[in-house]
Amino acid sequence: MTETDIPAFAAATITAADPRYPSLVLGTNHRFPGRPEYVQVVTTTAQVVDAVTEAVGAGKRVSVRSGGHGFEDLNTDGVEVLLDMSEMTDVRYDAERRAFAIEAGATLGHVYRVLFKGWGVTIPAGECPEVGVGGHIVGGGYGPLSRSLGAVVDYLYAVEVVVVGEDGTARAIVATREEDDPHRELWWAHTGGGGGTFGVVTRYWMRAPGAEGEDPAELLPKAPGAWRSGMAVWSWDTMTPDAFATLQRNFGSWFERNSGPESPYAALAGFFHGTHRSGFGLTVGAHIDDATPEAERLVAAFLDEVMAGVDAEPMFVSQQVRPWLYVSSYPGWGDPGDPFTRRIKIKAAYLRKGYSAEQTAAIHRHLTTGETSPVQLILIGYGGRVNAVAPDATAVPQRDSVLKAAYMAVWGSEAEDETNIRRVREMYRDVYAATGGVPVPDEANDGSYVNYADTDLADPGWNTSGIPWHTLYFKDNYPRLQRIKKTYDPRDVFHHALSVRLPD
Repeated sequence: MTETDIPAFAAATITAADPRYPSLVLGTNHRFPGRPEYVQVVTTTAQVVDAVTEAVGAGKRVSVRSGGHGFEDLNTDGVEVLLDMSEMTDVRYDAERRAFAIEAGATLGHVYRVLFKGWGVTIPAGECPEVGVGGHIVGGGYGPLSRSLGAVVDYLYAVEVVVVGEDGTARAIVATREEDDPHRELWWAHTGGGGGTFGVVTRYWMRAPGAEGEDPAELLPKAPGAWRSGMAVWSWDTMTPDAFATLQRNFGSWFERNSGPESPYAALAGFFHGTHRSGFGLTVGAHIDDATPEAERLVAAFLDEVMAGVDAEPMFVSQQVRPWLYVSSYPGWGDPGDPFTRRIKIKAAYLRKGYSAEQTAAIHRHLTTGETSPVQLILIGYGGRVNAVAPDATAVPQRDSVLKAAYMAVWGSEAEDETNIRRVREMYRDVYAATGGVPVPDEANDGSYVNYADTDLADPGWNTSGIPWHTLYFKDNYPRLQRIKKTYDPRDVFHHALSVRLPD
């Protein structure tokens, strides 16, 4: 028995009569609090096996939550047993596997702190420190280091999953990327196949591809020591439609030119953030490891090129340097809303090219229409080393995109749900009007991102393209995911609105 197999406490069963219940059924998105019969808080893999066995034996629908940052109603609707993984937080070096073991309930901020303090290394995962790795990694997570290092799943060496066989028996399997591993397909499914489909992830092991030796400090990428950030910020008061169009054209074309794996700008993680005109304004920015040669010049050149010809004076243009760990694990950084404003709708897209003139006009219209609105658009630089991997090498097929887009709104009142959800839906529909309201893979679009789950993609009222939701997420990799589903979850124990379906 290893130290991680020793329970921190016995599995806690928390029913609606327990005063702890309201706190444990509320995730980040307050639109979906959930009403399970009970929440099972687990601290070891053995407890997970027992909990799943009990739930399946009783014929109850079971779902799982690690960080609770899923934005869609996937682990609450109809769920009778909710497994809470948030106390499984161990991060350590596993000498036997020459990889870093990370339990599924660990948050990204905790992972960054332990890896950095212990060995000076990191993984190219997300920038929201409170997100749990359990769902983040299996959905093909990414972050500010992905352009220079690749997607986080490119570093996944092994995964431990509690699965349920045809006979209803739950068991834990460790699947690795080794070619001779009989469970290698299960490993592959967890390199972007999305959460809640194959079983309960209890632990990941991370090691850089091709890493040799037994020195832990050489088995993952070195973490930055300092993080340089630059930004230009505009008020809507000075941003005309023509200036906005120029800004978007410059931004998109810059990423079209500078997102190859060998680009000198691959280390630079650029972004655009535009709120509705009733909000803060518009920001173009970039982050980069300050040890990158000519880091200051690269950031300045990026900002200069994006601002070129924009006939609107920014409120300010600046660069600053901060310790990397401070930025990457600062509490609440990147999280939407606050404790009282957490009603969220989000939709996503991969971009192979910057927006067309028609798309830019639609975005401008939705960000400037009406007196107030919580809608916002975030564009995140992608590509770089992510695009050095073949589309079928992992379950993430989007390996030649240059940007990711998040269309979202965050608000606080339940009374505003219908209006604000409609606003985000209509913005997305209008941006992709030429392709049936969704980013159908073509020369400009490449589908959607499963970690920003969006059940509208499966709704023919909002997806009129005739392209199924699973193609938008998984493209040609979907049939393989279905075969793996049949092997490891033949009873479809783990399912939700966007889970991989059993093959016909």
